[in-house]
Amino acid sequence: MVQFSDISSALETQVIELPSWAFGNSGTRFKVFGTPGTPRTIQEKIADAAQVNQYTGLSPKVALHIPWDKVDDYSALRDYAADLGMQLGTVNSNTFQDDVYKFGSLTHTDPKIRQKAIDHHFECIDIMHATGSQDLKIWLADGTNYPGQGDIRGRQDRLADSLASIYARIGDDQRLVLEYKFFEPAFYHTDVPDWGTSYAQVSALGERALVCLDTGHHAPGTNIEFIVAQLLRLGKLGSFDFNSRFYADDDLIVGAADPFQLFRILYEVIRGGGYGPESTVAFMLDQCHNVEDKIPGQMRSVLNVQEMTARALLVDPAAIKAAQDAGDVLGANGILMDAFYTDVRPALAEWRAGRGLPTDPMAAYAASGYQQKIAEDRVGGAQASWGA
Repeated sequence: MVQFSDISSALETQVIELPSWAFGNSGTRFKVFGTPGTPRTIQEKIADAAQVNQYTGLSPKVALHIPWDKVDDYSALRDYAADLGMQLGTVNSNTFQDDVYKFGSLTHTDPKIRQKAIDHHFECIDIMHATGSQDLKIWLADGTNYPGQGDIRGRQDRLADSLASIYARIGDDQRLVLEYKFFEPAFYHTDVPDWGTSYAQVSALGERALVCLDTGHHAPGTNIEFIVAQLLRLGKLGSFDFNSRFYADDDLIVGAADPFQLFRILYEVIRGGGYGPESTVAFMLDQCHNVEDKIPGQMRSVLNVQEMTARALLVDPAAIKAAQDAGDVLGANGILMDAFYTDVRPALAEWRAGRGLPTDPMAAYAASGYQQKIAEDRVGGAQASWGA
């Protein structure tokens, strides 16, 4: 097995983008709980994200969600983030909360409504120019609930036309990443339900159109690492939305439900060239903190990704290939399992100490008093939540 000292430098390149919305109040469709200290503005969200990066050194980027994070001056917002040691990352569009999108947005039968959705993405691209963001991420709630409700093929044709209009507007250094989701809120069929549909749509657009893989957006039992390997093989894996689930799109802390799955995914990422300074695959969290504190929840998440990345890097590529080529089933599996069962936490604590970071980021944050301070200071105003 590879030794931790051999992978220490490889960990330096890891960047895990934080979602701005994870710092607001969120929850299930039945209840969203408010908590003291919840941000009221995008500036306060960025300030909280900077705390995660301060203690972990893993998350210097914050993704925006439009219109939830709209401001008058995005250049000023970029400067504000920079003053906190942060960058503005992926811009996420939203075509799932306006009443006119009840029966679709980019797939709608009404050309005026489709154009409204396209124009929203044009606005997002303008924001990207001002913030220096590279990726425009599109997730669609479009779909139908009943057989016969809509023309399934026609919706795909309209989606292709809408995406082509958006893709033609992005800059030469920008990318369009299309996310997929198995179901919800559409229950009979979703217009982009799986990696194959996303791949088919983005492949028709061009090389700067890619697939976003959300780890919670699959049917139970899906081999997600196979999808990772295939998209990397095809050169179409653009980004991850990391989270965890027990049942469906639970948006829990990544690695909470199945750490071994996270390890397997990251092993295929590394095996397929999706990790390291030469990789263009973006790592991002997409989670909702319903009952836990938000800043510690994001800290635990990025630390979980780092830990499983370290374990995956411990797999000896030459040894496992030799075992695979020899048909040594248990030997190859044993090499993988030995890496997974290695407790890298003490080594990561030393790694952090050598870089001026706290050995225990969670404890250091808890002792900092920041959580108590924001609870006292952020009184009045409307707390950020879904749609605000």
